[in-house]
Amino acid sequence: MELKRVGSQPSTRGPEQYFTGTVRIDPLNAPPPPARVSVASVTFEPGARSAWHTHPLGQTLIVTAGCGWTQCEGEPKVEIRAGDVIWCPPGHKHWHGATATTSMTHIVIQEALDGVNVVWMEKVTDDDYLGAVVDSSAHDHTGI
Repeated sequence: MELKRVGSQPSTRGPEQYFTGTVRIDPLNAPPPPARVSVASVTFEPGARSAWHTHPLGQTLIVTAGCGWTQCEGEPKVEIRAGDVIWCPPGHKHWHGATATTSMTHIVIQEALDGVNVVWMEKVTDDDYLGAVVDSSAHDHTGI
């Protein structure tokens, strides 16, 4: 068994090539092979977001604080709030981040395929990021 004490794993800044704005990544667990699942807490400051990306085996997001936005390619942007759980299916192109005025933190759980748990793409444009938001409580967005 391995116990990781609070504060024993340093926070890192989300790399500029994959994120817009200030993003802090706090690793929670990344066990060695043959395990394939990694877990982190990611905090987006207001205006911060990920680039478009996919996950070869999918991703679960558990929003733990604040309010954010997420969008799947070809679908409207939706608001996500603390307590929401989002499943991103394998290969599904999407992004997620804070709103323009509110920070957002989520736990990310993702599984690697051949050592790869994310495929990064182009950055989200300001037009896409600031576009209209759909009320997520009025829709079942199982594809996010």
